[in-house]
Amino acid sequence: MNQTLTRRLFALAGLAAAATLAGCGKKEEAPAPVAAAPVAASAPKPEPLKAAWVYIGPVGDAGWTFAHDQGRKAVETEFGDKIKTTFVEKVPYADGERVIRDLASQGNKIIFATSFGYMDAMLKVASEFPDVKFEHATGYKTAVNMNVYDARFYHDAYVSGIIAGGMTKSNTLGFVASFPIPEVLRNINAFTLGAQSVNPKIRTRVVWINSWFDPEKEGAAAQELINKGADVLLQNTDSTAVLQTAEKNGKFAFGWDSDMSSYAPKAHLASNMVYWGPYYTKTIKALMDGTWKGEQRTIWGKPEGANDVIKIADFVPAELKAKAEAANAAIKDGTLEVFTGPIVGNDGKERLPKDTKADQAWKDKVDFYVKGVEGKLPSDKK
Repeated sequence: MNQTLTRRLFALAGLAAAATLAGCGKKEEAPAPVAAAPVAASAPKPEPLKAAWVYIGPVGDAGWTFAHDQGRKAVETEFGDKIKTTFVEKVPYADGERVIRDLASQGNKIIFATSFGYMDAMLKVASEFPDVKFEHATGYKTAVNMNVYDARFYHDAYVSGIIAGGMTKSNTLGFVASFPIPEVLRNINAFTLGAQSVNPKIRTRVVWINSWFDPEKEGAAAQELINKGADVLLQNTDSTAVLQTAEKNGKFAFGWDSDMSSYAPKAHLASNMVYWGPYYTKTIKALMDGTWKGEQRTIWGKPEGANDVIKIADFVPAELKAKAEAANAAIKDGTLEVFTGPIVGNDGKERLPKDTKADQAWKDKVDFYVKGVEGKLPSDKK
C-alpha cells in the first residue's frame, strides 16, 4: 500500500472516531426542577379561655354545688376546646378571698363564686384584678368588673307548698333552713303561702342549722321537725339528708336544687330544680365576643328556664297535681306573682298591701316570717 493511500485511510478513521466521540459526549439537559411552593405557616391556635368556679360544698352534694357543677359542664360542652374550666370545692367563707385571688393570679379570665358569703371577698379581689371578670351568685354588690346573678327559688317553693298543703295530714309543715338571709326567708314564706292557697290551716315550723351543707345537722333538724308534728318537709340546704330522714319516718319531702327522686322514692313528692347552664353559657359567650358588661344584676326564674318543679310523684292526687302544675305554668307565663298583697307577717303587721305586687327592692329586704310560720327569726343574722 502506498503512503498516500495509507494517509487517507488514517484520515478517514480519525474522522469516524471523532464523530463517534462527539455523539457519545452529547447529553440532553434535564429540565430545571420546579421549585416547591412555600408552605404557609399555620396560625398559632388561640389559647383557650380560662374560667374558674368556687364552690361552698362538694360537687357530689346532689344539691346546690352539684347543680352549679352541672352548669360548668354545660359550658364545656358548648365551647369545647375554646375553654378550659377548673373549680375549687368545699371553700369556707373565711378562705374565699385567698382562693379567689389565687384563681385570678393563675390567669383565669372569669371567676364564678357560687355562694352568698363570698360577696365581700370577691368585691375586694375584683378591685385588685381589673382585667379579670368576676361573677357572684345570690349577692347584691357589683363593680365595673363584677356582676351578680341569682335564681328565683321561691317560684319553686310556692309550687311545692301547694303540693305540701294538699298532702299533709297534720297541717304542720317543716322547713330546714340554712342562714336567715332574704333569699332563704323568701323560700320559707313562699312555701307557706303556696300551702295556704290550698289549705288555710297550714302552719310551718323552721329549724335553722347555720350551714349550707352539713348532712348530719340537716338530718337532725329534719328529725326534730318530724318529732314536733311536721309530716311534709322542705329545705334550703344542700344534701339529701332531709329527704332520706323523711322516708325513714314515713313522711314526705322534696328534692332541692337537683333531681333527688332516687334517694328516697317513697318520700319524694317532687324536686325543685335550678339550672345554671343557660346563664353560664350566656356569660361566657359575652366574654368571648366582647359584650360582657359589669355592674349588672341578673335574676332569672321560671320564665327564663332557670327554675322548675319536676317529677311530681305518681301518688300525689291528680287534682292536687293539676293545681300545682297550673301555678307552675302561671308563674312561667308571668300571670302569677308569688308575693302579691295582702301579705301579713306572723307578728300581725301588714308587709304588703292588698293587690300590690312585690318589686325586687321589697324582695331584697324580706326579714320576716309570713303569718302561719311559727317562732321568731334568729337574732344573729348572717
